Amino acid sequence: MIVGVPRETYPGERRVALVPIVIPNLAKAGIEIVIEAGAGVQAGFPDSEYAAKGAKVLPSRAEVFAAADIVIQVLCYGSNDQTGRADLPLLRRGQVLIGFLRPLGSIETIREIAATGVTSFSVELVPRTTRAQSMDALSSMGTMCGYKAVLLAAETLPKIFPMLTTAAGTITPAKVLVIGAGVAGLQAIATARRLGAVVSAYDLRPAAKEQVQSLGGRFVELPIEAKDAQDSGGYAKAQDEDFYRRQRELLAKVIAESDVVITAAVVPGKKSPVLVTKEMVAGMAPGSVVVDLAAERGGNCELTKPGEVIVVNGVSIIGYFNFASAVPYHASQMYARNIAAFLQLLVKDGKLQINFEDDIIKSTLVTEGGEVVNARIREFFSLPPLAAQQKEAQSP
Repeated sequence: MIVGVPRETYPGERRVALVPIVIPNLAKAGIEIVIEAGAGVQAGFPDSEYAAKGAKVLPSRAEVFAAADIVIQVLCYGSNDQTGRADLPLLRRGQVLIGFLRPLGSIETIREIAATGVTSFSVELVPRTTRAQSMDALSSMGTMCGYKAVLLAAETLPKIFPMLTTAAGTITPAKVLVIGAGVAGLQAIATARRLGAVVSAYDLRPAAKEQVQSLGGRFVELPIEAKDAQDSGGYAKAQDEDFYRRQRELLAKVIAESDVVITAAVVPGKKSPVLVTKEMVAGMAPGSVVVDLAAERGGNCELTKPGEVIVVNGVSIIGYFNFASAVPYHASQMYARNIAAFLQLLVKDGKLQINFEDDIIKSTLVTEGGEVVNARIREFFSLPPLAAQQKEAQSP
């Protein structure tokens, strides 16, 4: 079974889907690796390291796609809306594609992938279960994003994070507020605490309180209650506009007192809720920083410009995305381990053995045989259930 690793082509993307250290374990499962020349260079993995572990380095992208039974990428077409379409003619019926596909983004894009005939798996859809934990690439990349967001905030803020007692007097610590205590938010809390800041955090899920406090953060409790705060996968659920309006009113005071606000409130497949208004930004002290980790989905801050840094009333609002690519060595290492675990689920003794009854396979399978087969995606885009899904739903 040949697994192909093409070079990432999204502008500025420095990660690679597989790193040399995981190759020996994959070889034990009967998997051979072919990789496009230079694919790992920007992440710190030269071709020679892949070759030393037994991978075959091929000179062109087309050769990698032609040789591979399974193609693995970080950003497949779907997540890569800039250059990803160029890969469609290289895919073929029966081939397997694994990576970030942004399955709840555009149904037209997913249909284009389906039309190639590939069996595609979206790593965003890995269920948050104990068994699937080793394959959870979304959490791995969220960890990288939360870490990098704090470093960027610290670099931008005209103050230092820790308290210092010096001959020139005492410097008070910076105040950091994290809104959204998912994986990225929790890592942001931990990183800001390591740098010596006083950290507060808010999340509409009551279960997040204990996690925030375990990292040394203060949990901001608001006298409002969310309805169905999280879904079965542990993700925050979208609330109505009245809830968000009340939430903004209550958060305004905390935001005004903060030097840094990091927002990481994302609802899968939906536009990010606006939690920080322009009025709240106006209430922040000059020099303060907002890092909006939800910028790609519209942003949690009303003033965020996706992909840009802007300064309003002296407040820097950072709308960068793809933070994980800024730490490509370890982001690639974590992603590769997630993908290696997923590959070992699909390949046994060198043969592709896809168990469609497996909950991890069923959750992540997006396209097969020219169709969009994922039930969650079909429901999200209001597509009628496939005949097999209808039969399954009707069975007792």
